[in-house]
Amino acid sequence: MSELLPGGPEAWTIIDATDLILGRMASVVAKRLLMGEHIAIINAEKAVISGKRKMVVRRYKERLQIGHYRKGPYWPRRPDRIVWRTIRGMLPRYKDKGKRALRRLKVFIGVPEELRGVEAQTIPEARAEKLKCPYITVGELAREIGWRPPEEA
Repeated sequence: MSELLPGGPEAWTIIDATDLILGRMASVVAKRLLMGEHIAIINAEKAVISGKRKMVVRRYKERLQIGHYRKGPYWPRRPDRIVWRTIRGMLPRYKDKGKRALRRLKVFIGVPEELRGVEAQTIPEARAEKLKCPYITVGELAREIGWRPPEEA
């Protein structure tokens, strides 16, 4: 059986994205990745994006219309890939340090079997309770733009 996290869960920092604001979480994670940490994010579909539901969905659907289906740019529809892409946008990915940092990141939908029972951290400065405006979860957004979870397909 292959390991999800090379070196085992002990070598990785596990972050639970439940009720964390996507952009704030991504900026903190990007900074920690650049400092050399190995980070695994669980429950990516439960992260939140601030703004009215219709506005957020419209903005993402417009983004999907840009480009060519063969030539790109390619935009993700899965919640874990949306979170991964957001963090990638905050890293200098064309520089060597950015490439190395991105390899130290893993993002999961839900909690994988290997990480059940492992203590997960949260990022207090990114809590959704700070928001005084409406918000939508990344999972709800992904469903709106065309992603179907495996059990629904």
